[in-house]
Amino acid sequence: MGAKSVVSEGRQISLAIDLIQLGARLQLLETETTLSRERLLKLYKELRGVSPPKGMLPFSTDWFITWQPNIHASLFMSIHRYMIQHAQVSGIDAVIKAYRLYLEQMPPEPGAEPLLSLTRAWTLIRFFESKMLTLVGCSCCKGQFVSHTFELHSGYRCGLCHPPSRAGKKKAVAASVADAIPA
Repeated sequence: MGAKSVVSEGRQISLAIDLIQLGARLQLLETETTLSRERLLKLYKELRGVSPPKGMLPFSTDWFITWQPNIHASLFMSIHRYMIQHAQVSGIDAVIKAYRLYLEQMPPEPGAEPLLSLTRAWTLIRFFESKMLTLVGCSCCKGQFVSHTFELHSGYRCGLCHPPSRAGKKKAVAASVADAIPA
């Protein structure tokens, strides 16, 4: 039986704290740290003041393909890929650093959750590692966007160059209603 290293355990606790502060779910914490479930639960409750959310992790690639999530997922993947290639980081450290940069570029509305949660970003990386998703170049803007690996990609146009017909309609309708109501 090997001796436990206090330094190693401290690093694991620090990693768990970083992940919890960024919104990680318990399953992500269990996968990426060596801490016991009981310690993670206690740490989560201490930091957040509540028990971690229950339920399954996202498991479908389809969420990342829909219009607005695709733009956010594509931005995150571009940042993550850059971190891997140029910043000499990998694994969960690359996910954390890329996610923090993503949040700097796409800060959520005050009091709202980010569109792409850390758990979804982590799941996205796993989908790329298992080759279920890939980045495809847009034929218009030349940007790289998340797509299913086995879809036909010739002439691909991204959601920014070719938004769906209903994209942004809620805000446009809300703005026109707000303009019509006298102050």
